[in-house]
Amino acid sequence: MHLEQATWTEIDAAETDLALLPVGSTEQHGPHAPLGTDTLNAEAVADAAAERYEGTVAVAPAVPVGIAEEHRQFTGTLWTSESTFKAYVRDIVGSLSHHGVDRIVLVNGHGGNTSALQDVTGQITRHDDAYAVPFTWFDEVGEHSSRMGHGGPLETALVQYANPSAVREDHLEEAAENGSDRWGDWQGRVNLAFDSAEFTENGVVGDPREASAELGEKLLDAAADALVALLETVADRDLDRPAHR
Repeated sequence: MHLEQATWTEIDAAETDLALLPVGSTEQHGPHAPLGTDTLNAEAVADAAAERYEGTVAVAPAVPVGIAEEHRQFTGTLWTSESTFKAYVRDIVGSLSHHGVDRIVLVNGHGGNTSALQDVTGQITRHDDAYAVPFTWFDEVGEHSSRMGHGGPLETALVQYANPSAVREDHLEEAAENGSDRWGDWQGRVNLAFDSAEFTENGVVGDPREASAELGEKLLDAAADALVALLETVADRDLDRPAHR
């Protein structure tokens, strides 16, 4: 049940306190993948899970701009401060909970959002009239998670499967040749780099030539199944233990 496609009366009549809030980013993903890759992938996983979930779950419109200043040297990248991002997400969750939809899973598609989402869901759960937890899709794809880069095989594959016309297939070779095989510029356990332009010429980390729609389908299945399991757990969770309100 997508909020932007439903009427208020349909939402009012729906019997659910569960919602999915996709959270992405608008940032460079090399010369082959769109700026909206993180948002498109978060939406794809949320939609697939909503379809598979046996009950009713509301799917909110995606948050398309996140914490992405690390990609600022690449044209088209948009970003917000961490404080603004957390306040915005918290306000959206507050709007949902105002209508009785007070168990929310934030479906994240961008690594730069991860720590902020962990923090803000803790604030929401401790201090607001809602319960929220973050879910980052590429952490929930089993052994494939180790191949996560940036505009690399995982993100590219999921776009190829869920939004096939969005990938510029004729730029895959260029993306691989001028990218990096590792995120960061390391001395021991210290990452010396703050921006991605410090270690990748075109913004890519990983080899997107290893991507395929077939891999994307496997990733979507794994992430959606994990998200359904989380929804089931969140739906049944006893929110009075510990008593925090």
